[in-house]
Amino acid sequence: MGKFGIALQTYTVRDDMARDFKGTLQKVAEMGYPAVQLSSTGGMSVQEARQFLDSLGLKVFGGHFGIEQLEKDLDSVLELARGLGMEYIVVPWMPEELRRDAEGWKSVAKRMNAIGEKVVAAGFTFCYHNHSFEFQKFDGKYGLDIFYENSDPKLVQAELDTYWVKHGGEDPAEYIRKYAGRVPLLHLKDMAEDGSFAEVGHGILDWDAIFKAAEQSGVKWMAVEQDVCKRPPLESAKLSLDFLRSKGLLLP
Repeated sequence: MGKFGIALQTYTVRDDMARDFKGTLQKVAEMGYPAVQLSSTGGMSVQEARQFLDSLGLKVFGGHFGIEQLEKDLDSVLELARGLGMEYIVVPWMPEELRRDAEGWKSVAKRMNAIGEKVVAAGFTFCYHNHSFEFQKFDGKYGLDIFYENSDPKLVQAELDTYWVKHGGEDPAEYIRKYAGRVPLLHLKDMAEDGSFAEVGHGILDWDAIFKAAEQSGVKWMAVEQDVCKRPPLESAKLSLDFLRSKGLLLP
């Protein structure tokens, strides 16, 4: 691994994977992604999925799992994570009813600490992935900051999403630095001038500043993710990867 591990969050190609799980992963590997962020096995057993991914040379560095799933069925998640070789277990979303005010975010932080204690004890790193609703202010503070102030850095770390930080009105590079040492994961997502999603390097985000902040702040993995693509998703994934290659973040 170079400065950062590079991966594709497979949500980007979810429609392709629904049609052809194995064929899509094969195409992702063939275009040069060395790793993926993946939360299912496409109907295969965990062992079969691991063998298939290994045959493609694809590492699964982590996956996304809902807070309620982790509270109710953590053992199954940990079994999947171990079987696929994950290092990171990430909550990708916080239901609206849990985050309506500052007290809601404090309560969520307490629940995430409890999950994180078990996840870390099992040998994994536990993270939260933001959108832009976390940048609503309560008593002058962003919900995201209330959440991180009330959760234990040893138990709950961050998977910051560059697009959503920008969408929330903040500078992604500055936010990476703000949580230096607590941001092992970064979702690389660009924003077009009209505010829509764009391939990495094809929008308005300052990637040189983001990569510099990431290097200085201890980011370990960067995952390309594009929620909505204007072209075929696999094509979008390749354009983002080509940009990362052009920046020397991935060997040719």
